[in-house]
Amino acid sequence: MVKGLFDKRGDELDILVTGSARLDHYRRGGDSLQGRYHFYRLMPLTFSELGPPDEAGLADLFNFGGFPEPLLLRSEKETRRWSQEYRSRVIQGDLSDLENIMDLGIIENMVIRLPDLVGSPLSLNALREDLQVSHQSVSRWIGMLEKLYMIFRIYPFGAPKIRAVKKEAKHYHMDWTTITDPGARFENMIACHLLKWCYYKQDTEGIALELRYFRDVDKREVDFVIVENMQPTLFIECKLSEKSVALPLKYLKKRFPHVTAIQVFFEGNCDYITKEGIRVCSAHRFLKEFI
Repeated sequence: MVKGLFDKRGDELDILVTGSARLDHYRRGGDSLQGRYHFYRLMPLTFSELGPPDEAGLADLFNFGGFPEPLLLRSEKETRRWSQEYRSRVIQGDLSDLENIMDLGIIENMVIRLPDLVGSPLSLNALREDLQVSHQSVSRWIGMLEKLYMIFRIYPFGAPKIRAVKKEAKHYHMDWTTITDPGARFENMIACHLLKWCYYKQDTEGIALELRYFRDVDKREVDFVIVENMQPTLFIECKLSEKSVALPLKYLKKRFPHVTAIQVFFEGNCDYITKEGIRVCSAHRFLKEFI
């Protein structure tokens, strides 16, 4: 229908089609609309969209998430209820409609388990053992949750001179309020902001930005690396409070001196550059620079 309308009256109309992640699923098959549309990914609200950037807005975003309904209500009880209903809608609704799945209860148990694993490399084998299912099933279920934009995974940034690991992915949630550990929740919130920035640049300008992380064989780890055309452009380390700069971040900055390195913290209010050339700043100052 949209294809026919565009072909007949495309020069007269501006057409905006919105919907759930099902649209992204369906566009992968069926009749192609190639050359007739631009695809934009709609992410949760971010700090710069809340109005004047201040610490109160950052706290609201941290406590109530980036989805409009719980954020505007500013109620912990309603946030918990919304998160449970969101989980049920995705699993019992979108997932069951798009895939022929008999184990929805097991998938829901997996989704409940996943927030405790944020911030560390995600072991599908450990999940398989916990759930008593096959590795193939767990891998398929994680992929489906990604397609429905419930979670997303980021992969290591690797370069031979830093002996980086190659395969271990980390995962994050679009609804970060399900994460109880404050440090992991803050890291997840930053991840969503950075991913939204990468998607924005990809969708509106065609710039090949990717969100990665750094981890090497010596267990040094930096939370996020933004990569453009396979080259690092930004290193970000997240901390709850202002602390001395993390040694792995210093390590990366030394090996890539031309790349901007930032340590972001949730509590407090400052913004300065260390002698190593690393920026240390509060999250409300850092996040206002992104869409």
